[in-house]
Amino acid sequence: MMPMSHDPGSGASVRALSGALVGLLLLWCGWPSHAVSAKDVLTQGRIQATYEVDLVNFNLGKFRLSAKFKGSAYEMQGDGKFSLFLGRVYKSSGTATSTGTLTKVGLESSSFTVSFEGADNKEKRRLSFADGDVSEVSIVPPKKGIGRNRVPVTKDQLEDVLDPLSAAFLHARGDDAVCDGTLRVFDGRLRFDLVLTPKRAERLPGEAPPGLSGPVAVCNVKFVPIGGYKPDNAAIKYLSQTDQIEAWLVRLPQTTLYVPYWIGVPTPLGRGGATLTQIEIKLKP
Repeated sequence: MMPMSHDPGSGASVRALSGALVGLLLLWCGWPSHAVSAKDVLTQGRIQATYEVDLVNFNLGKFRLSAKFKGSAYEMQGDGKFSLFLGRVYKSSGTATSTGTLTKVGLESSSFTVSFEGADNKEKRRLSFADGDVSEVSIVPPKKGIGRNRVPVTKDQLEDVLDPLSAAFLHARGDDAVCDGTLRVFDGRLRFDLVLTPKRAERLPGEAPPGLSGPVAVCNVKFVPIGGYKPDNAAIKYLSQTDQIEAWLVRLPQTTLYVPYWIGVPTPLGRGGATLTQIEIKLKP
């Protein structure tokens, strides 16, 4: 997730919310895993996907993701470049990598790195995991006074969590309750939950990439901040109060894996979204 600045001015608040939207769409492009055995998912293969990110019918950029599987192990890499005009042009870019394992109880992160650069800052984060718990965090450059006025992240809150990219793209489910559950996520600074509840079913739009078929499970997504945030941050307040975040999940052929076809997020400027425009699937169940 991109960092969200806190400034008292209204223009800065809009920038913060817009940055939060970009971050949300960059790394939260998918939802939690549930109890599915690795052998029931696939044995090897690769998925490559491209998402177009838009805000009020204006294209902000693209996010590309590649996921490789070998047995129960997975590796993912995502990169995106975005720009937004609010009196001046704000540009940001980021690259993230993740490794982990498909276990009998779901995904388990092993490592996560993310590097991003924007108009105001540049940062690289590294996370290591042990048995599903965060074991090490490295942030370069370190921020002075980062804990000031922030809700602390406690040790127990870093147990049984996923990195954002693992949480983002893969959703394994062996039954029809796709939009059901809570995802515990830590991005190196912010600890948050994403709570999914079922909303409705839709047909897959005709403009969807070839190779996919419906129906589409539509989930309502509730963002719940847990730790590492400032309570008066405008973006955190807005995202935690809205009930209009929506995700459309589509099942990959011949697997129990779901990926997001579309994610919609409200902002003060209008609705933003990330749409799957290209996908290449080479999997062996």
